[in-house]
Amino acid sequence: MNINAEYVNPFLEAASAVFKSLLNVDLRRGKLTIKEKPEPSHDIAIIIGITGAANGEVVFSMEHAMVQKIADILTPGLKPEDLKSEYRDIVGELANMITGNAMNLFAYSGKRVEMTTPTVVEGKEFTITLVKQTTLAINLYSPFGQLEMNVALK
Repeated sequence: MNINAEYVNPFLEAASAVFKSLLNVDLRRGKLTIKEKPEPSHDIAIIIGITGAANGEVVFSMEHAMVQKIADILTPGLKPEDLKSEYRDIVGELANMITGNAMNLFAYSGKRVEMTTPTVVEGKEFTITLVKQTTLAINLYSPFGQLEMNVALK
């Protein structure tokens, strides 16, 4: 297992900063676990491909209930039936902000890292071909629920 903190911390810092500035909540770190690949544990996943000084994937995941609570804050008055069509955009925008912040942190540290546009996928039945690589899974807790961050970089 050889995942360097200097490649994990920018994602942790970026997610924490976005949740604090956008939603006015803190993310609290929970336990770290090791997995065989960055497969998401929750219903909705954000997949970010990484190349450059580090290669692999970062996968965030959360439950629908958490997305609902985030949507209630970001788009007050959004009807539940509209959420079904809008949640991908809401999660996608959150993902873009986290990715942008992480890229800035990498640039500031001098690390040359490129990231793909985040992809939002949903459901328990989907199949994603992810790198089969030792993954650091970090559970982050907020008043809205748990955000899982899987980091598979080498």
